[in-house]
Amino acid sequence: MGSSGWLRAAVLGANDGILSTSSLVLGVAAAHGTHGAILIAGVSGLTAGAVSMAAGEFVSVHSQEDIENADLAKERAELADDNAGEQIELAAIYVRRGLEPGLATQVARSLMKHDALGAHARDELGLTEALRARPVQAALSSAASFSGGAMMPLLMSAFVPVTALIPAVGISSLLLLAVLGALAAHVGGARLVPAARRVLFWGTIAMAVTAAVGSVFGALV
Repeated sequence: MGSSGWLRAAVLGANDGILSTSSLVLGVAAAHGTHGAILIAGVSGLTAGAVSMAAGEFVSVHSQEDIENADLAKERAELADDNAGEQIELAAIYVRRGLEPGLATQVARSLMKHDALGAHARDELGLTEALRARPVQAALSSAASFSGGAMMPLLMSAFVPVTALIPAVGISSLLLLAVLGALAAHVGGARLVPAARRVLFWGTIAMAVTAAVGSVFGALV
């Protein structure tokens, strides 16, 4: 479950990197920018996007970590004030999950004797070590997945002649978006074709709009 969530987040980050960078590259190319200007725009988009993703993810996950720490501090205080009452509360949770009352009481007593805070964190608060908020790890992963996706249109921009850049970047980006969209759907247990079709549709719209804006401004400037 944890690895699936991590993979899905990585795929979505790569999708963002592909779509935003390819759209930026296409917009500058449609505005008749030079090869150097297109590369500068692509590198700038990759850098800005990766930093933005990392910062946003860090702030978001750090807020989650603050909430988790506050919940744990509250639970720790409740255990210190009323350990017996907390044991009854934990046993009631196990009863709701299907254990007989006697067995639930025995399990609660044993788990609290071993690690009272850990038992309540896991079974009352839903916090486990595998799913704990890790702001730095989340920020680095987000930046890495975005950068990995953004590298494809950037490399295409570096090695494909300007005259063929728009179709090359557009087609390759859409194909990769479709593959990643299908992969995200597979990880989430959804149907592959509708997911790939949806990503293709919105990816085409985003690139077409950006290219159209670039073309208009390129004609005006």
